[in-house]
Amino acid sequence: MSGSSAAIAFLVAIVTNYVTAQPPKWAENTVLVWSVFAGLAIVSLGLLFWERRLAVQAPDGGVRPVPMGRIAVGGHSMNPPAVSGRVRGRETELERIGARVRGSGGGMVVVCGAGGLGKTTLAAEAAARARAQGQAVVWIRWRDDAAQLGRDLAQAAHILGLPESRLEEARTGRVSLVDAVWEHLADVTGWLIVVDNVDTPTRVGPGAGLPATYRGWLRPYGGGVLLVTTRDTTRQTWGPDADLLHLQPLADEAAGTVLLDAAPQAGTEAEAEALAVRLGGLPLALNAAGAYLAVPTSRHRTFTAYQHALEAEFADLLGAEHPTAATDPAVARRVVRHTWDLSLDQLHQDGYTLARPVLQLLALLEPAPIPRTLITPELVTDATRLPATAASVDAALAGLHQYGLLRTPEADSPETVSPAVGRLQLHPLVREVTAHTLTRPEPTATWLTAIDEHLSRAVGATTSMPGRAGWPTARLLAPQLPAHLDRNTPHSFSSARNTLDDLAQLLGAAGAASEELLLRRHVLDNESRFLGLDHPSTLRSRNNLAIALHRLGEHRQAAELHRQTVTERERVLGPDHPDTLTSRNNLASSLNDLGEHRRAAELHQQTLTDCERILGPDHPDTLSSRNNLANALKDLGEHQQAFDLHRRVLADRERILGPDHPNTLGSRSNLAVAQARLSEAGRRRWWRPARRR
Repeated sequence: MSGSSAAIAFLVAIVTNYVTAQPPKWAENTVLVWSVFAGLAIVSLGLLFWERRLAVQAPDGGVRPVPMGRIAVGGHSMNPPAVSGRVRGRETELERIGARVRGSGGGMVVVCGAGGLGKTTLAAEAAARARAQGQAVVWIRWRDDAAQLGRDLAQAAHILGLPESRLEEARTGRVSLVDAVWEHLADVTGWLIVVDNVDTPTRVGPGAGLPATYRGWLRPYGGGVLLVTTRDTTRQTWGPDADLLHLQPLADEAAGTVLLDAAPQAGTEAEAEALAVRLGGLPLALNAAGAYLAVPTSRHRTFTAYQHALEAEFADLLGAEHPTAATDPAVARRVVRHTWDLSLDQLHQDGYTLARPVLQLLALLEPAPIPRTLITPELVTDATRLPATAASVDAALAGLHQYGLLRTPEADSPETVSPAVGRLQLHPLVREVTAHTLTRPEPTATWLTAIDEHLSRAVGATTSMPGRAGWPTARLLAPQLPAHLDRNTPHSFSSARNTLDDLAQLLGAAGAASEELLLRRHVLDNESRFLGLDHPSTLRSRNNLAIALHRLGEHRQAAELHRQTVTERERVLGPDHPDTLTSRNNLASSLNDLGEHRRAAELHQQTLTDCERILGPDHPDTLSSRNNLANALKDLGEHQQAFDLHRRVLADRERILGPDHPNTLGSRSNLAVAQARLSEAGRRRWWRPARRR
């Protein structure tokens, strides 16, 4: 019993005895009795106030920690959940929160990101560390009820010393409860209040509006730290004074360690990391896989076996439905398939009616950044049969981004992908789960048909752009086209192949050799399979693939493929066919890049002789062949011959193509280089170092 309680009990006993029928002798002296009574009353009040002061303030002016067992209100615990194991890969985030908790500034930290990233786990670990450092910690779970949040925060403030009299003033309407709570929280330090899973911030209250106004229950102005976890990632929601901590998937090594923690007998570090990469570093999926592998009776007991099983058994391992997920959000958060449904349901309720179908549409595309220009209202309508406008599609994408389901990655560098070209990207597991849960074969077949039609249109629009305008978009479209060709084989093979060829040609001009190689290789594989190895189109595609390898610097592979193509074209088309001459010219150029200058010059001379005989001396291909021979002679060291031949090519191109043609400009540059090499060779020939005596 506390001192003030004991004093009050003693005082009550005196009064009780005094009014009984047989009072003690000393009680007959009324002056003495009332003097004692008054003295005890004063002592009791003093002890009461002193006890309140000790309960509220620690010696340093902060909040005295309250035993966690006392923090409970309304039938639910206000203790933070226990963290079952070590939290991996979040040290940077934990230190950022810890620095604010240890500092004197207080404020609000918002841990935000898509479902499944471990926001609650991070907050629980931060709470455990804060409590270990002597902070008062209160955990509040958002229940989509502003009134309940108000009661919880009032209780938290009361735990931190808010007087009962102040609460009584709020109950009677003399002051605003929210203001009373935050006036007190601004005055005391040494506390951490966590409000978990605030996924409907527009309902936080009191009243309407976003938390960013800082007039509601969530404010950044406390003497301690308010930590909020949420799927809403926008600064617009949380305001300028909130410290937004955007949670990302775990790095590969940390994610692999999570699996090893759960199932240490399931394989090596490398195997765990490979599975972690397959799961996209998503903590929810890592925990699900680890829990499965830890069960002795599971069919798949190793990281490698589980990874292989995902290809055939995704529905059972990560895409399974849970019977109570639709009615119990707590269950949905723990099930990989359902965790993102909570965000999609909320977006739909908030009026973003296209958010779910647009996400499903994006999930049917390849796992690479997607050009924003591809996702048009026409595509959405053609695929989903839902009415769509530019504004409604914009809103849907903005909503998906707001809830962390959609990323808009920055361009890697201005030289490769222009920042002006918008990019959209899904987390690989979000994409896979969403695509898996679509009804098959419909609406998938209808949706994919629409996607293919609009991919073809997008390529046509991109390749028709003037100059370099279409290059950034071309690079983003490239990863989508192999699947486009696969889906259109064989019924619309020619059209789809031409789409890939057109984009590959633009990529070659843009210097995007890797993306060009992807398309060239895929076209060749499909033509070899459906048209045959000897078909002229297949031979042309083999030549194009060799050129792409050459541009990528793979000169040995390019030369071997060109040599094979020359042989096949001579056999199928004949030695004098223009395509055969082209292949012979390309082989000679590859040999020259490999340093085989003599062999290259001989082959270029043979090709030039044939071109002059078959095509004529003024044909553009003949001029190109003569130019290439001149380059080979220059590399061989025959500078005078190279100079004379380049001068002839320049004159012919000015006469035939005109002075401003790109090839003419190229010849002018080549002639200048040849002249410089000739002059340099002349200086070396006439200059000799003085002989030392």
